[in-house]
Amino acid sequence: MSNPEELRERILQSTYDCIARWGSKRTSIEDAAREAGVSRATIYRYFPGGREELLNAVVSWEYGRFFERLYEQVSTATTLEEVLERGLPFAHRAIEHHEVLQMVLRTEPELLEPTFSAVTSTTNELVAAFLTPYLEHHELAEGVVVAEAADYLARMVLSYMSSPGRWDLDDAEQVATLVRAELLGGIVPR
Repeated sequence: MSNPEELRERILQSTYDCIARWGSKRTSIEDAAREAGVSRATIYRYFPGGREELLNAVVSWEYGRFFERLYEQVSTATTLEEVLERGLPFAHRAIEHHEVLQMVLRTEPELLEPTFSAVTSTTNELVAAFLTPYLEHHELAEGVVVAEAADYLARMVLSYMSSPGRWDLDDAEQVATLVRAELLGGIVPR
């Protein structure tokens, strides 16, 4: 028998696989249990709120996995510019090519709303906290407050990940211009 955390992970992965196959509206507790090789009672033991709690947990789980992969992409960067220039294209591609996310956004965006609303503030804080040491070691324009700059950058980066506007985040030159001219334009001296 799996330990409780491994079993929970298996249930989440199995439910994710069902959603990828059929969509969340057509994924039932029975489907998730069958896919995970467990009983319905086991699903309810881990997710007593039933299907809604399970689906929200899957969204949160995948959200966490996304940020783990993003961290792996930028963790060896030595400069603020490098973090942003690596992170933005990776995150944008991951979102754009995430089949399940794109399917849910097209067919059931309401599924994502409760989870995204709950994690948006926390995500912004975590990204700002990650960027803070880079800002502390960077020459900043006169009057720039590190905490305010970190909050601003976190909000902008999270926004550009999913909606790059006129910027082609697959073009390294455009990403460098976006980072240096727009994101860092008022933060670092020119």
